Amino acid sequence: MADPSPLHRKSWRNVLLLIVGVSALGLQAPTPPARGARLAAEETASLPAAEFSRLIQTLSEENGYFRSDNFTSNETSYLHVVDLLRELHVSGGAYVGVGPEQNFTYIAKIRPRIAFVVDIRRQAMIQHLLYKAIFETADTRSEFLAGLLCRPLAGEHAPGADAATADILGYFEQAPSPEDVFVANLARVRKTIQERFRFALSENDSERLDNVYSAFRKEGLMISFRFGTMNWSGPGGFPTLKDLILEQDLQGRPGNFLANDDDYRFVRDLQRRNRVIPVVGDFAGRKALGAVGDYLRKNGYTVSAFYTSNVEQFLFQNRVFGSFVDNVRRLPIDDASVFIRAVPLRGQPHPAHVPGNRTATILQKIRVFLRDYDEGVYRDYWNLLMTHYIAAEVR
Repeated sequence: MADPSPLHRKSWRNVLLLIVGVSALGLQAPTPPARGARLAAEETASLPAAEFSRLIQTLSEENGYFRSDNFTSNETSYLHVVDLLRELHVSGGAYVGVGPEQNFTYIAKIRPRIAFVVDIRRQAMIQHLLYKAIFETADTRSEFLAGLLCRPLAGEHAPGADAATADILGYFEQAPSPEDVFVANLARVRKTIQERFRFALSENDSERLDNVYSAFRKEGLMISFRFGTMNWSGPGGFPTLKDLILEQDLQGRPGNFLANDDDYRFVRDLQRRNRVIPVVGDFAGRKALGAVGDYLRKNGYTVSAFYTSNVEQFLFQNRVFGSFVDNVRRLPIDDASVFIRAVPLRGQPHPAHVPGNRTATILQKIRVFLRDYDEGVYRDYWNLLMTHYIAAEVR
């Protein structure tokens, strides 16, 4: 299908890369030394636990409904834009995202100073607190998976800190998950959330935590995105956690945050400094996303990337897309700020779709998005996906 946008997508991409290239040559004013020193100090500072807890509670909305349990991502193409993000100099600043672990890979690649994960389901917020509790004590990728899957690292075949990803996954495919390990881990996680993170768990929150952690313990590396009790992993279905960790970019390189020690350490460090903040919120709601934007603006952050997955599809369906746009306007952005979108493979594939994948992943400049919206360009979700998108070229 031809691109209906005013500019052909490749031409638009070339213009953007030219603009970025000019900036890279040093034609912007340098950061004043005093401000640079302040930002450098801030990048290594931690948010107090009380502030971390306060932000979750004051920015969050009431629990909302979504039809699936997003224990893991279902997007096989999530790494396809990694090089493109680098080419467009999308880095630093603030990151905003939605969903489970795919955020950690984007955070690892973009290296923001702070990140917010905004999801309509309170269970998603609890799941991110589970992740955070495991990051607290897991020095290595193997220790993280051991904590998440409740498989103890023991015996002569237990992978060390420098183990290859394939060896780590091979170990956890075979490792048992004893009941007593799960019980002890769950108690430790609950205590960490409530005492170290200063976040009080309600009875319902505790049930959500038990539900999520039990699923990871029961299914291990085979856990996947699901509708209700239906697990559609395997050939032709949703990717498993193992599949996602092994996914490659368009150059055939592994890129998951658990496939690289340096990426893992960055995410862990940001987590331990209380700078990955999960928030309960509807993208079109009256509070959460707009309040995140207000906080970022007040504290001098600029959004580098906003990962929306395919949430906008449902905003169009529910006829609340305009409210989402109003919330986007409250985000502090600049010319480099981008959306990262996942396009489901349904019917006619998107031009950016790479055969063998169940999704396509594309970018769009946020300022271009706002301009197009104001000009009445977006008649429906497909039109949004086809207008002024930026896609990686498959070589």
